[in-house]
Order: sequence, then C-alpha cells, then structure tokens
Amino acid sequence: MSSPRRGSCILDDVPWRSLSFAAWLAAGGALVTSCAKHPAVAPRPAGPCRDEQVLVEHFCIDRYEDHVVELDDHGQEHPHSPYEVIGSKRVRAKVAAGVVPQAYISQVQARAACAEAGKRLCTADEYIRACRGPSKQDLYPYGGMQRRAGACNEGKGSFVARAFGQDFSKRTYEEFNDPRLDQMPDGLAPTGSFPRCVSPDGAYDMVGNLHEWVDEEGGGHGRFRGGWYGDAENNGPGCFYVTSAHEPTYHDYSTGFRCCSDPGKLAP
Repeated sequence: MSSPRRGSCILDDVPWRSLSFAAWLAAGGALVTSCAKHPAVAPRPAGPCRDEQVLVEHFCIDRYEDHVVELDDHGQEHPHSPYEVIGSKRVRAKVAAGVVPQAYISQVQARAACAEAGKRLCTADEYIRACRGPSKQDLYPYGGMQRRAGACNEGKGSFVARAFGQDFSKRTYEEFNDPRLDQMPDGLAPTGSFPRCVSPDGAYDMVGNLHEWVDEEGGGHGRFRGGWYGDAENNGPGCFYVTSAHEPTYHDYSTGFRCCSDPGKLAP
C-alpha cells in the first residue's frame, strides 16, 4: 500500500488507520521517514500582513498553527518532523494549509521560532480577539456561547491514557513526549482540516488541535491557550481556554503555537 501523507510529511507503510492501538503500537507506530522541502524565502506580502497571515484590527496573526524547519549554521532550511521534540535545534516558524503543525514545543522554543521568521508570539488579548472575532458575546470562533461538538478538533480525551494507561502518577515526561501519540488515529489533524473551526477574520484551529503558546507568563509559568484535540473546555470555554501550570521550557504532545506580527513589519 502507498504511504499515507500528513501535510508535508510522509509516514511509513504501517497501515495504522485499520489497526487497534495495541496492534499499531506493537508494529512501532507510524513514524515519519521524510518531509517535503520548504522554500527558503517567504513571499513578500501584498497587504499589511504577510500572505500566510490575516489582519485583525491592529495586528497580524498566522492563518494556521505553525510547523517548523531546522536551520543549519549557514541559515539554510531543512525539514523537521512535527512529531519530534526541538531540543537544541535552531528552528524557524512556517505556515501552510494541510500540514501537520509542530507539537512537542516549549514556549521558549516557540518564541525563538517566531523570531527566526521575523514575527513574535501573540499576546493573550491578541489570541482571544483573533479567536472569537469582534463580538464580545462570542466564546468560540464559529460564534455564540455554546460549544458545537465536532466543529473544532477537540473533546477526544487523553491519548497518553489511551497509550499508557489511566494511572497518571506512573506516567513519565518521556511518555508525554512520545512521537507516536500525535500519529494515533483521530488525533492531531493537519491545519485547516476542520472548515467550521475558523474565526470571523479567517484564522483556523484556534480552538482545539494543539494548545498554542502565547506571550504570557505568571508565577514562573508560561501559558498556552485554545485547548487541544483532547479537551477545549476544562480550563475555560473555547477561546478563553488557558493553561498556566507549566514552566516556559515545558513541552508535550499537545503543545503547539502560532505567531503574530505588527502590520507592515517584514522579516529581514
């Protein structure tokens, strides 16, 4: 059979869609073996924001959750698997539809990846405004104050529990960063896969899919917003979901990001 694709990354030939998790895990899971190359030079924008962004009042925000590419000592770009931790690698944020977004990333790493793209992390206020739209009566990107099941990629529960068991006192940091977790069926989705999960300004997946780090800290902890494919309600409804329990260097299979920028400011 042909290898299934997720965005710009090609998975190996394990038929994971038809396996039980136990059989799929025993087979080694669907591990990334190659990724498509990315252009080294971003297109110049025709308007106040870059082509991969949308304008929201006085700021620009990436249309989709970001993935990353690795940078070598000469600044050349190389593919990076969205299922692998960043470690000490130098990475740059990229944006595209239909691509698996980068998980396993910390606030510190997300901030650096945005900076390499000539952008920055969004503030909390920017994130909420871009997510819900101009009306303060809306709590969700699709409008209203009530969750619509299936509109966004959320509500699917802990995949760590599915993979390793319900006793979280026995779970390890390495298990929370296992690259197979985000490759399990019906979990992390390529960007833009949920067409109803779009804000009035045109930003996708701001609720669910991956938690998104923002430029917000308190008490030594960073904060991420919007929920993820497991849950987008327990820490606040939709656009107001926020987690503040982790230090800025924390990452796991649920943590992602997107970048913001000021209108008219371009990468060097």
